[in-house]
Amino acid sequence: MSDTSATAPRNLLAVNEAFSIPRSELDVRVSRSSGAGGQHVNKTSSRVEIFWNVLGSRALTDEQRARLREKLASRLTTEGSIRVVASDMRSQGRNRELAEERLADLVRRALIIPRKRRATKPTRAAKEARLDSKKRHSTKKRDRRDTPLD
Repeated sequence: MSDTSATAPRNLLAVNEAFSIPRSELDVRVSRSSGAGGQHVNKTSSRVEIFWNVLGSRALTDEQRARLREKLASRLTTEGSIRVVASDMRSQGRNRELAEERLADLVRRALIIPRKRRATKPTRAAKEARLDSKKRHSTKKRDRRDTPLD
């Protein structure tokens, strides 16, 4: 488990040092898991599905909400929720932990703001390489031309 969740209160899902999702905003659904497991898998509801409504969350600022809508657009449902599923383990508790970790990781990565690129001049080597490439391309094209016979 991540080190940020160890310091967060039990009613919060820590995403990073500055942001946590209130567990009261998470909609947790359990169902029977598929796959091998014999009688155990047929009797226990170990698959965990977590929904978190990004658009209706009070924990997010408008900037964070806009960023999540942009970065996670393909994962949002029509209601504006993120859905995360875990059915890897045999126990419901462990699958819940896994699903929460996946949700936190997804949100953490989406909230990272990339640094602005600082414009720099091309190096001399880069300029020479570009000109050399242009020269070779030009030569190749010139060699393909049909030359008139005298």
